[in-house]
Amino acid sequence: MNLDVVNAKNEKVDSVDLSDDVFGGDVKALKRKKLTALVWEAVVHQNAADRRGTHSTKTRGRVRGSGRKMWRQKGTGRARVGDAQTPLWRSGGTVFGPQPRSYGYRLPKRMVRGALRVALSQKIKDGVLMVVDGPSVLALDEPRTKLGAERLEELGVTGRTVLIDDASDRNLELAVRNLQGVRVIETSQLTARDVVSADTVVVSKVAIEHLGQVVSS
Repeated sequence: MNLDVVNAKNEKVDSVDLSDDVFGGDVKALKRKKLTALVWEAVVHQNAADRRGTHSTKTRGRVRGSGRKMWRQKGTGRARVGDAQTPLWRSGGTVFGPQPRSYGYRLPKRMVRGALRVALSQKIKDGVLMVVDGPSVLALDEPRTKLGAERLEELGVTGRTVLIDDASDRNLELAVRNLQGVRVIETSQLTARDVVSADTVVVSKVAIEHLGQVVSS
């Protein structure tokens, strides 16, 4: 599989050869369903890991107030009750409420890499993955939002975009962080969720070759 490599003016200057076993090839309907489920599982896994899990409710033992019995057990005609912290009362404790926890869980590395491979392959098939020549295209002289917007306009990129390189440029990160829907990610930090959530994927030639080695292992 050959992909065009463009410069900062979106002009073809080279091509890169990618393995069909990694990024290409047609799959049967049954296998396609399994691959879709694989990407879904990887996205859910990352979403779960990102959850803060700081929710905390008070049980009856943590609610402020004394443990004094509100009235005697029998003879009043009212329902029996213990202290004011009972879960049956307003402002009382919460039964089985959420407590601080981690929602993260382990996902095998082969599944993580496989999901990333499927996501990248789909972007290539959809024609929304752009390979740029050298790190200079994904680098700026000054960290200015105007320069970042001009660079994306020269590349013809619109909408939600992810810029991928082996080593991200700090000036580019600062320049595009005020642009809605634009993110800069290093190859080592790229996940399937980053790819599927983007309308356009811009990746350097070195980074796509590196990704091919990573996802095929």
